Amino acid sequence: MSSAHEPVRLIRDVVGVLIPQGTKVELPEGAEAEITQALGGSFTVLVQGHLFRIGGQDADSLGKPVVRGPELPPDAGDSDIEEAVWAQLHTCYDPEIPVDVVELGLIYECRVEPAADDQRRAVIRMTLTAPGCGMGDILVADVKDKVLLVPGISEADVELVFDPPWSREKMSEAAQLQVGFM
Repeated sequence: MSSAHEPVRLIRDVVGVLIPQGTKVELPEGAEAEITQALGGSFTVLVQGHLFRIGGQDADSLGKPVVRGPELPPDAGDSDIEEAVWAQLHTCYDPEIPVDVVELGLIYECRVEPAADDQRRAVIRMTLTAPGCGMGDILVADVKDKVLLVPGISEADVELVFDPPWSREKMSEAAQLQVGFM
């Protein structure tokens, strides 16, 4: 976890996601940036007065290691895979809030079920802290991408729902403490 502001220069062109609008913007090689949040392998960077999210698969553009998925033994069972899926969900962060989506109470359901060819499908129902959040599609894609890194998971069905509506009571006590609600 990093909360210190770290200046960097982009090593290559990279697509960043404008926060909170969710618009994709190409950031040019050589641009000066400041990492304002580095959590779960993703980065929030400040470039020319605007915040952008850069995913872990593009961490090399910031001179950081690219995010890899968890390793599981070849004989991993359903419970091992489900545990790895939950661990991956804990690496998904709202780029504006330094708390993962599980602790924020955004994951309403997560189950692992059989899929074709001895593989498994992760079925996830999640919500957002606010229905109009421009980062919704980005968070859903982050959840899906990170869950698909789990060995044995060939499909990830991530559904965004708003019933029941999210409220801060869904947050873990640790998350409430971290954001100053307690």
